[in-house]
Amino acid sequence: MRELLTGNYAIAEAVRLCRVQLVAAYPITPQTPIYERLSDWESQGRLGGAMMRMESEHSAMAACISASLTGVRVFTATSSQGLALMHEMLHFASGNRAPIVMACVNRALAVPWAFGSDQTDTLSQRDTGWIQFYCEDNQEALDTVIQAYRVSEEVLLPSMVVIDGFFTSHFLEPVEVPDQSLVDQFLPPVDIPRRFDVEDPRYVANVVSPPQYFRFRQRSFRDMERAKAVIQEVDQGFKEVFGRGYGLIEAVDVEDAEVVLVTSGSIASTARVAIRSLRDRGERAGLLKIKTFRPFPSKEVRHVLRGVPKVAVVDRNISMGKEGIFCQELKAALYPLDARPAVFGYIAGLGGTDVSPEILEEIVIATLRKDEPEDLPVWIPGD
Repeated sequence: MRELLTGNYAIAEAVRLCRVQLVAAYPITPQTPIYERLSDWESQGRLGGAMMRMESEHSAMAACISASLTGVRVFTATSSQGLALMHEMLHFASGNRAPIVMACVNRALAVPWAFGSDQTDTLSQRDTGWIQFYCEDNQEALDTVIQAYRVSEEVLLPSMVVIDGFFTSHFLEPVEVPDQSLVDQFLPPVDIPRRFDVEDPRYVANVVSPPQYFRFRQRSFRDMERAKAVIQEVDQGFKEVFGRGYGLIEAVDVEDAEVVLVTSGSIASTARVAIRSLRDRGERAGLLKIKTFRPFPSKEVRHVLRGVPKVAVVDRNISMGKEGIFCQELKAALYPLDARPAVFGYIAGLGGTDVSPEILEEIVIATLRKDEPEDLPVWIPGD
């Protein structure tokens, strides 16, 4: 069934379709409509699971971890300062191998206070052991939540499904909402280890020796790497059932490109318009959209960008003292190549500043004219 849905409501639809048994959350702009829609459904008896209204995001994640360890399917959502407050518990979730799925609606971090989209909140959690998916539009957000449960419950690691605040969370778009029977066919009933069991009590998260700790970390690392293959298998299976797939990355017009624009999230949609316009004017420009940030698809990125002369990375985030975070990751992924593309970093869209097709076209043209990248990223004020 095709409906007009915001990104937030598309995520709520996916949660309902996945037959989530527990939702524990605390409202924060611009994530709150997810929470409100699920709460409405619970009051109407349409949710199918229970909601816990928590006093903070830290408590919400603690409740999700505890519930997941009993073997139930759980969900939460947050943004910005809420995600920052959760930080301690994110490590507990991944360390306990709890396959939680969390929607993160990107919003700028304080101070100063701002409400626009900015990926720094989720990217600052990149080392917490969570799988991270960055969605371009509302349809992809709905689909990715469904896929994330399959992936997380297979590798026993939690997942973040990330959308842009307001640009995606509050914009209405036509979304194909799948039939419950098809989702049930794709996503089987939850079957994960039960580690809180009154009939078989045991310790959880107990203290270990240094060698034991090392092996736990190594096992988590290996399973995160294994997640790449699982993500691709799940995505292919999803495409066979629903007719849509996304992959770890997506390449557009890169075969003959003189410069490839690298983006993620909603900017990828704008970049598609910019690339078409540039091609119409005879400029050989391409696009690389990064969907999966953790585990980072290094091999796939190298394959796509091998032989490309220049790459322009547009980051809606910043790592103070370095550069945009996607730019850092891309440079590291390309380092093993003998003939590496020149990587140019741009900071644009911070705090929800608009990044128009014209701005992206100017970035591509400027990159074509430069001989080599600057040491520091180029800041683009935006419209």
